[in-house]
Amino acid sequence: MGERRAARESRRDREFAAFAAGASGRLLHAATLLTGEPPGGPPGETSAAERLLTTALARTYARWDRLRGEDPYDRTRRELAALFAHRAWRHRRPRGGLLARLTPQERLVLVLRLHEGVPEEQAAAALGLPVERVRAICARSVTLMREHPPGPPGPPAAAPARASAASKASTASGASGASA
Repeated sequence: MGERRAARESRRDREFAAFAAGASGRLLHAATLLTGEPPGGPPGETSAAERLLTTALARTYARWDRLRGEDPYDRTRRELAALFAHRAWRHRRPRGGLLARLTPQERLVLVLRLHEGVPEEQAAAALGLPVERVRAICARSVTLMREHPPGPPGPPAAAPARASAASKASTASGASGASA
């Protein structure tokens, strides 16, 4: 009995290690985009994106035996998005990076929709938002990125005007209190 369990755990560890080795690069890139960190960072320091990914991978590993045909990459991506949404307040003021001028919710929608290719319906379900809201957030984020291409790190000049316009739009549209 003990040998069978040990063999099963060894196989599980090998399968998960192979998955993590193959998927961690793309998932780390997604986590870096979500946290708004610039690529790289101080040597020897664990970035917020790495910590986010490590937690998501740990949660996937804990459920590995119960995935039963579920795509482990999809599961880990959902864990990553849920963790980021739960901890988004930590990432309100990103330290640079390509998506630094976007809010955490805008970054989450943009990364899920455009970087990961998640359909609108699935992204809306994962975030607890209506499909129309996800579509609007994605369109607004893309427009903002096109109007103000990435420049040197720091606060964008149009941030106060956009923030007030966004708050007026969300109160006018009667958006639910759901946010990332």
